[in-house]
Amino acid sequence: MLEEIRLLAELSNAFGPPGSEEDVREILKKELEEHADEVRVDKLGNIFFYHHGGDKYPKVMLAAHMDEVAFLITFIEENGFLRFHTLGGITPNVMPGQTIILKGEKGFVKGIIGTKPPHLMKEEERKKVLPIEELFMDIGAGSVEEVREKGVDIGTTGVFDVKFAELGGGYLRGKAFDDRAGCTVMVQVFKTLKDSPYNLVAVGTVQEEVGLRGARTAAWQVEPDYALALEGTFAGDVPGAKPHRMSARLKGGPVITIADRTTITHPKVLRTLIKVGREKSIPFQFKKVPSGGTDAGAIHLTKAGVPSGTVAVPCRYIHGPAAITHVDDLRNTISLVREFVKAISTT
Repeated sequence: MLEEIRLLAELSNAFGPPGSEEDVREILKKELEEHADEVRVDKLGNIFFYHHGGDKYPKVMLAAHMDEVAFLITFIEENGFLRFHTLGGITPNVMPGQTIILKGEKGFVKGIIGTKPPHLMKEEERKKVLPIEELFMDIGAGSVEEVREKGVDIGTTGVFDVKFAELGGGYLRGKAFDDRAGCTVMVQVFKTLKDSPYNLVAVGTVQEEVGLRGARTAAWQVEPDYALALEGTFAGDVPGAKPHRMSARLKGGPVITIADRTTITHPKVLRTLIKVGREKSIPFQFKKVPSGGTDAGAIHLTKAGVPSGTVAVPCRYIHGPAAITHVDDLRNTISLVREFVKAISTT
């Protein structure tokens, strides 16, 4: 198994809702602590890996968020069913019937998102997307007491229960590619530059899915000269997608953001990404639909401002139970980001 695939598999299978990123943080620490000059974790849970280079080079920050879209238990029915709220952008149409894993006080608990049986639904109910208020989780408990005996209570968090798999032909499937794909890129780039003369800070950030929170405080501490958010972004190369709404496609290379809801990529950052992609013959594509936001949205507004941008691995079906990406895109994103760090450090 390729090193990139091994790492993505481990990160994808890890449990990491917003505010509970410790499992992902430990994987990053295990991978990078022997390659870093300095490692530290801040009060919010962001983890920083420093490579100290020469004084004449700028400080470049790479940020990849460790959290994933998730579920928060908000109420326990008397008959043991759980009501929930989402952490991050999960739409109700992908929820019914999905398997869920919760992390309670006694360990992991599996369940399913249930609905009223379709046999009992009125015709108009069967045709509509059920709102989250009409959904519930079933963890195999018959009372509030049985739920609590399993270690689950109000405030317990959970994620989709999907294991990583290779589909053949370089296609990869797993949960949380947003942003475990970005974490994989960050780790591999840092490793390849561990003996370089450049100043590099790799940061695994917390709580991106609920408002870019960790990146804001991380950038304040790092005070970088340049920054890149590393992401897994949505690919729209599916049946029924209009060409001008196909934001990105698999096997098209890393996705460079020109603008999104939170950031306009700094001109020097954008020019450098394009230049190294063309000069090094690394395929890349532009994000064609300027929606969504990344950690760059918080980083670029920190203190007096940080020239920032976003590079992402294209992934189908992000924010759902499982995503699909291609190993070529993963490897080309690693190459583009590595060459960007070199170029921005010397221009």
